[in-house]
Amino acid sequence: MGLPGLITVLVTHGGDSSARRLLQQQGMQRVLTPKAEIFQLRDFLPDALARELVGLIEAERRPSTIADDNGDKHFRTSETCDLAPEEPAVSLVEKLLYELNGIDPRYGEPLQGQRYDVGQEFKAHSDWFNPGGTDYLKYCSVAGQRTWTFMIYLNDVEAGGGTRFKAIGKTFKPEAGKLLCWNNRTSDLAVNPDTIHHGMKVRQGVKYILTKWYREKEWG
Repeated sequence: MGLPGLITVLVTHGGDSSARRLLQQQGMQRVLTPKAEIFQLRDFLPDALARELVGLIEAERRPSTIADDNGDKHFRTSETCDLAPEEPAVSLVEKLLYELNGIDPRYGEPLQGQRYDVGQEFKAHSDWFNPGGTDYLKYCSVAGQRTWTFMIYLNDVEAGGGTRFKAIGKTFKPEAGKLLCWNNRTSDLAVNPDTIHHGMKVRQGVKYILTKWYREKEWG
């Protein structure tokens, strides 16, 4: 039986996956909370593939930006890159994600890489776009709102760099190859404020992650 108020049917049309589908994957763990659908899967990516992706991020990284700039220049201090879909390593990740979540790749944004050095962070934020924000139409007029987030840690971090979901009181530790994913919406398809999360400061080492967002409509 599913948790109250959450989507538990097997939905794979548009930009949706489902708890039932994800839990078919051996080793998938669901966070026991009624507030949001959040899952983790260790060893999703092999080490060699993760190292190759780290190299791609290093070659293409640039300062990260945010929608609806709040005037805090320290709000997101990481670096970002868009990963070329023709890269074999990127293509393989896309294939693995499709096999896992069943979401048609046409509903996905391009795969992104992020790099966090010592002291860098992404303060508490949600991946969905604020329907009342100044940049909402800019980012959502074509493909609609974000549905699911799939994030993959590419390396172990010596200290810090966790992903903290304040509303559910849970922090996920960066571990090489581990996948973390969540539904950005509630059962009535409204944005879920309880998915707010904080990419916490790296205290020692460097953190590399991949992020894949899906949309309500086809991308582009």
